[in-house]
Amino acid sequence: MGLNDPIADMLTRVRNAVRNRSERVDVRNSKICQGIARVLKEEGYIADFVVIDDGKQGILRIDLRYGPHGEQLIRQLRRDSKPGRRLYRKVAELPRPLGGLGITIVSTPKGVLSDRQARQQNVGGELLCTVE
Repeated sequence: MGLNDPIADMLTRVRNAVRNRSERVDVRNSKICQGIARVLKEEGYIADFVVIDDGKQGILRIDLRYGPHGEQLIRQLRRDSKPGRRLYRKVAELPRPLGGLGITIVSTPKGVLSDRQARQQNVGGELLCTVE
């Protein structure tokens, strides 16, 4: 069975793993999922990620991170742009979740960036997801 939305699948697996307090989660590998994982690592929401070659598409193994007392760092992980309804924003229209405490992950012509990086590089794009 084909997978229509690999980004939504990745976000759901990460959400479920955080809720279950898992140490790591495996998702299907793709360039866009690697970009999202890279941004989550740069922003401090996950500890690390590695790509495991399984002879097919590959597996993206994400090591999750929690606070010093075991609290969740990812409270909400929401898919914004969907296959049936794409959301594009100019750099001035990029949202600031939680007044700047959360991040929005944006797919831009310069790659997958957080909203902060997109503002620094003055580029807009497709809103992939919001992390709070």
